[in-house]
Amino acid sequence: MKLSREIFREYDIRGVTGKDLTEEVATAIGGAYATFLGEKGVKGALAVGRDNRPSGVGLHRALVDGLLASGVDVVDIGVVPTPLAYWSQHNLEVVGGIQITGSHNPPEYNGFKLGQGTKSIYGTDIQHIYDLAVAGHFSRGKGCLRQEEVIDRYVDDIAGRVGKLSRKLKVVLDCGNGAGALVAPKLFPRLGIEPNCLFCESDGTFPNHHPDPTVPKNLQDLIAAVKRDRADIGIAFDGDADRIGVIDNAGEIIWGDYLLIVYARDVLARTGKGQSIVFDVKASQALPEAVEKAGGVPVMWKTGHSLMEEKMHATHAPVAGEMSGHMFFSEGFYGFDDALYGAARLLQIVADSGKTIRDLLADVPRFVSTPEIRIDCPDDKKFAIVDDATRYFAAKYKVITVDGVRVLYGDGWGLLRASNTQPVLVMRFEARTREQLDGMQAEMQGWLRSKGVKV
Repeated sequence: MKLSREIFREYDIRGVTGKDLTEEVATAIGGAYATFLGEKGVKGALAVGRDNRPSGVGLHRALVDGLLASGVDVVDIGVVPTPLAYWSQHNLEVVGGIQITGSHNPPEYNGFKLGQGTKSIYGTDIQHIYDLAVAGHFSRGKGCLRQEEVIDRYVDDIAGRVGKLSRKLKVVLDCGNGAGALVAPKLFPRLGIEPNCLFCESDGTFPNHHPDPTVPKNLQDLIAAVKRDRADIGIAFDGDADRIGVIDNAGEIIWGDYLLIVYARDVLARTGKGQSIVFDVKASQALPEAVEKAGGVPVMWKTGHSLMEEKMHATHAPVAGEMSGHMFFSEGFYGFDDALYGAARLLQIVADSGKTIRDLLADVPRFVSTPEIRIDCPDDKKFAIVDDATRYFAAKYKVITVDGVRVLYGDGWGLLRASNTQPVLVMRFEARTREQLDGMQAEMQGWLRSKGVKV
């Protein structure tokens, strides 16, 4: 069997279906994961779910076959957003879980997010599962399979935590035909609102637009609807609803770093100052400044949902978040990234404030910045290029090397890092003036071109 190491990434397994992610590979992953649990002496059932991509049908069947043949019991939770798979790890009698999802990747992708106990598996553990899959010496047994419905129970949980909003809000939701469409139309009316739902029909081929709210072109339908309806807020979800995108009442995009400011200010005001707020290296300088002003301790960390979640728990932070829209909540919630809960919590904050989200952020400086810039780069080359860039720019400027290289230019910064989920390099720039930003961007992109990278 051909088994590509490249699909075993930092915090999940992800590849192109029918190419490097086949049903045979899925069965091997099931056997390897069962063996992995056996090595740790972990016994019990696993929750297994999938998003709504058509390829998930065969991958799900093959994965479950591998688990059952290795003696692991499986609780099939059906087609659900990824946060409901995490929720199941906390609320069902299971010792872990696996979600089959391509997340925000193009439709031809799919993958596996693995969990043990109530935490995610990542890093060296995923690489060890690769080694076990290649070796093929799996545990053997006869597991049992049963189905369990979790969507209604999840909706009851979130509605019970948030309750009816304190005032009516006009809300537009864009599910992008992703798995969130199976939950959002049930959840948000429970909060006392009747949202205008865009693309809330589950269709894993994503016929209207690709569900990735970090890309501005994917938000154009939502922006138009917010303006047309004169809505208070627009909210978008990615394909498996673990990332959130937000549009304010003027039709402007609120990126993840500014959104985290809203969550951070709320929790610091309610539960006390002096707490850590964790964010990733792509965040605006406005975020740590706002956190400090609100009485929090800003902690910059590596991009990646498993890495952010671990850092949040290690620092006892009540909230954490990424530029990409992954938002994590340990205060009042379970500690994993959940865009559906994040949306409900955001609406609660906005409703209780009596303001719009635009008003809540009116005092935060708006620097000149770019969105994430993604540059195609093969998986086997991207990390070496970032290492070279780190050495080059560290010889000229102050740098932060928490994740890739964040080059500090005085009145601005530029970031270059390798994506852990796609064969791309990620860049972002921020400065006080357009001229400063253009200069930083020209230098860093010029260096990439000198290395043969097509920018």
